[in-house]
Amino acid sequence: MRGQDGVRALLDPVVADAGLDLEEVSISAAGKRRRVRIVIDGDGGVDLDTIARISQDVSQALDGSDALGDAPYVLEVTSPGVDRPLTLPRHWRRAVGRLVACTLADGSSVSGRITSADDAEAVLDVDGAPVSVPLADVARAQIEIEWSRPDAPAE
Repeated sequence: MRGQDGVRALLDPVVADAGLDLEEVSISAAGKRRRVRIVIDGDGGVDLDTIARISQDVSQALDGSDALGDAPYVLEVTSPGVDRPLTLPRHWRRAVGRLVACTLADGSSVSGRITSADDAEAVLDVDGAPVSVPLADVARAQIEIEWSRPDAPAE
């Protein structure tokens, strides 16, 4: 299988073997080459050493397959940015402690700090009170950028 689906099928086990999740695969034109961009994430985040190691593993897997055909490519391996929407339960679990803004399916909204999350719901601290938010009711959720967290130590 070639193309984006073929690349995802090829790379899913490579990334999973490293204990990480393959969040996204995109292939686009970049002059005479193609740009293969993959986004990886893990429960403890992803550091630069991990990205370098995964880049080598992914490159070897791509070079040893026909998922991209004969066309040359440029590989970009990255981690998700803070602006990524929270769409899967693992995104919520990894964001515990962060401030989030949610739009619910009924059009209402709620913002608060994620105190816990599982496969079915997240609990937010909204002005000191716990609010349970079923993940199935969330239309859109995004981490709010905080320049100084209230629990950050003073310098």
